[in-house]
Amino acid sequence: MANQIPEALIEEIRKANDIVDIIGDYVQLKKQGRNYFGLCPFHGEKTPSFSVTQDKQIFHCFGCGKGGNVVTFLMEIESFSFYEAIQFLAERSGISLPQSIQSPKDANLSKETQDMLSAHEWLTKLYHHLLRFTKEGKEGYAYLKDRGIDEKAADIFQLGFSPIADHLTVEFLKKKGFHEQLLVKAGLLQMNEAGNTSDRFRGRIIFPIRNHLGKTVAFGGRAVGDYKPKYINSPESELFHKGKLLYNFDLAKRYIRKENEVVLLEGQMDVIAAYQAGVHNAVATLGTALTEFQAKLLKRYVNNVIICYDGDRAGLDAAYKAAVILRQCGCEVRVAYLQANMDPDSFIRMHGGQAFNDEVIKASDTFMTFYMRFLKKDYQLNLEADRIQYVEKVLKQIATIDSSIEREYYLKELSNEFEISMEALMDEISGYREMFARNKDNQQKNRYTSSTVWNKVRSKLLPAFHNAERQLIAYMLQDVSIAEKVQEKIGASFHIDAHKIIATYLYAFYEEGNAPNVSLFLERITDTNLQQEITEIAMLPLQENISDKQLNDYVRTIIAKQTDKVTIQSLREQQKEAEKQNDPIKAAQIAKQIIELNYQLKHTN
Repeated sequence: MANQIPEALIEEIRKANDIVDIIGDYVQLKKQGRNYFGLCPFHGEKTPSFSVTQDKQIFHCFGCGKGGNVVTFLMEIESFSFYEAIQFLAERSGISLPQSIQSPKDANLSKETQDMLSAHEWLTKLYHHLLRFTKEGKEGYAYLKDRGIDEKAADIFQLGFSPIADHLTVEFLKKKGFHEQLLVKAGLLQMNEAGNTSDRFRGRIIFPIRNHLGKTVAFGGRAVGDYKPKYINSPESELFHKGKLLYNFDLAKRYIRKENEVVLLEGQMDVIAAYQAGVHNAVATLGTALTEFQAKLLKRYVNNVIICYDGDRAGLDAAYKAAVILRQCGCEVRVAYLQANMDPDSFIRMHGGQAFNDEVIKASDTFMTFYMRFLKKDYQLNLEADRIQYVEKVLKQIATIDSSIEREYYLKELSNEFEISMEALMDEISGYREMFARNKDNQQKNRYTSSTVWNKVRSKLLPAFHNAERQLIAYMLQDVSIAEKVQEKIGASFHIDAHKIIATYLYAFYEEGNAPNVSLFLERITDTNLQQEITEIAMLPLQENISDKQLNDYVRTIIAKQTDKVTIQSLREQQKEAEKQNDPIKAAQIAKQIIELNYQLKHTN
């Protein structure tokens, strides 16, 4: 597929999409020196070892070894084909691909899945049109207006309406060439015992549910009349997994990065009401409790999460469970307070958007404050035994806080509320912290400090010739003249097979007249392992101006290794000859020389 797209166009598309911006849509990146670092999206880690180099337009994970450029990143994380990655980047930057090289959309997906996506796209347009511009949608439009949803929000979220008509959707999709069986499987139609189909969402406001790329993969429906149940979602399918998606994530993610904060809500109406109130970084779960997958997805983008669930008992329980999962994933959690009869949507309609921002979101409690309030509902604090149990539980939670100032703040609250001396509380909490510290030490005892540290010492563990080859290739990747000097002196006579292949490709790349460009060079490499090796080498710290003497030292180290290999081969031939002549003493002496030389090679070269 790559050969069908002109290289000049590929390079134009790549240049129009900065790798930091693209990867920033998936990973929370922080600049450290010249590079950006974050948690790797390809493997679980708590210490950032995923590095993105803006000037070279490449990424590399020092933990799992994955690396490449902006195209290979999308191919890896989205399971895109090369064409799909280029198409995605082209659309994102407003560049049109010539019609002559167009490929079927979503070639990575089955024909059935492509048809399901297409059907969802058509229905999104139909439902929205019915709501906004037809008499059939007046009932739904009036409902949204009564709920305070304006036209702008209806358009942004592509809200729609499905009239009470059994066959409107069926006939519409049939005319578009879709088969009923597929539509039933996709959950867009339902079939009764007699085998007759009808619209699953009739009589409901439609909330398109989009994936992170902005494609509709399911619908949520809210009954306008007396239909039961009041809320329904599409059934799970190949496209739609409730526990892996968050409502509005595709629109909210750029605001999440901008604010360095996400507001987690429970319902679609809450998200839309919050958006109208100026809270654009809000997302919601899809009728289920927050999953670990969703929590990890948020952590990739942001550290700070504000949970704003309904104020009733069920909402408090759900908020606590969500907070625990988010904290386990490394997020800093705050919890907004709403009265028992309130949800975000009703609060905004009653008190306005400004009050929601100031009195709910900005005034949200720390997790510890929320936890102390949440825990009280399970105890009768007028009873002595319950008070003691409550204090012990709170102390265990306070003991997990690293900040001594923060710990003292909450201990003073306990001391004042329950008239317990600070000395007693401090003594109790120190015991918990010692226990937690021992458990933490045991967990980390057999772990290396971090994958990043491992890579810093790796160069010291590798033989000198291996490091020399890596350093030479690193300089060759950024300077044509250095590559020409190395080619003249040793050609592709590197000792590591991967280095031989990389050098050969690099010589050819420069002979075609290309300037140093690691990102472009990676396009010539089809082997994933080689791509990862190249990006790792390209990340090596280099001097700005390396002298000829230093380059020659690297070359001499490599040549010396070759000479030593020849010497060992010669000794082995002499050993065989001594054995043939029945001279075991001489053979043993030669064997000792071979062992000593191998040892020297291993530890000095």
